[in-house]
Amino acid sequence: MNTQINVRLPKTLLKKAQTFSQKNGYSNVQELIRESIRDKIDPELTPEEHFFLTKMVEGIEQGKVPLGTEKDLFKVLGAKK
Repeated sequence: MNTQINVRLPKTLLKKAQTFSQKNGYSNVQELIRESIRDKIDPELTPEEHFFLTKMVEGIEQGKVPLGTEKDLFKVLGAKK
């Protein structure tokens, strides 16, 4: 069973949340809030995973990371597998 809560937001923040929700495919602000809380409490990526993913994307953008094997990626990222 779900519990209902009330959240007070400044008008400007609510307007930004509504705009963001519409532009990003959320059915409403409540859905955005639920996902935001889940991301904070149970993030999908650890800080280390986020770091390596960021480095990988930067390397791909700079042409330094070939989209090759997993071994290639770990070599460029400086990680050992």
